[in-house]
Amino acid sequence: MRSKLFVPASRPELFPKALASAADSLSFDLEDAVAEEHKDAARQNLAAALASPEFAASAKIMIARVNAPDTPHFAADLAAVVHPRLDYVNLPKVDSAADIRAASAALAALEQARGLDRRIALLANIETPRALRCAAEIAAADPRVVGLQLAFADLLEPLGIDRTNAAVVQQLQLALRLAAGEANVWAYDAAYGAIKDADGFRAEAVGAKRLGFLGKSCVHPSQIAIANEVFQPSAAEIDFARRVVEAASTRAGAFALDGRMIDAPFIRRAHAVLAAAAGAATR
Repeated sequence: MRSKLFVPASRPELFPKALASAADSLSFDLEDAVAEEHKDAARQNLAAALASPEFAASAKIMIARVNAPDTPHFAADLAAVVHPRLDYVNLPKVDSAADIRAASAALAALEQARGLDRRIALLANIETPRALRCAAEIAAADPRVVGLQLAFADLLEPLGIDRTNAAVVQQLQLALRLAAGEANVWAYDAAYGAIKDADGFRAEAVGAKRLGFLGKSCVHPSQIAIANEVFQPSAAEIDFARRVVEAASTRAGAFALDGRMIDAPFIRRAHAVLAAAAGAATR
């Protein structure tokens, strides 16, 4: 999932363009991008799209960003989007492991009621200082959680911290990546709101890639190509990952490969690289 394109669910006229884009995944927003008076219509738009032949035929990863669990919209959002075509629920404003467990229980009840034969995964947004401090606990709260995602504007603006400070951004990226690593889930990079600043988007993406992030959120189609390029595993990375996985299948414990000691964390990373490469090849 090198790139994730943000699409307001209140703008169904944008859905065909998003499907035709080069983004690996589409994140349909029911939360901040949708005004209060348009919430019901946005839910209906997304529910209809998930059930459509066009979405069924698409190989893209489908994500719904719902409203936070403590809002009056959460239950209605889940009821609208729990569908076999949905891959992830992006859960905003997560502050504790209890938030994750409550969301997972609500998803499980709907999945059972609708006869879904697979579990919809959770991507948890880290948007507050408390959430960042508890990020590893949040990620490990339920097997449904597959990744953590930073939300820089929500995290930094209330504290009066400059979002464009590269040192701050890198420190927060590292903190999230370490928390994700502790919980053995992936880390996903935040959106970059300055649409015309392609160099800034690229620099932030490159920094995230070096820290082992899976990909980057895109708020405009012009950012997709950069994200795909930066997060696409190189031929050398894919070759090394393939040889790590092949060697691990016949050896127990740590072993040496190309003069490097390989153990469980390296093997997990190799599987992630191959999965990213395979996903890019099908899109």
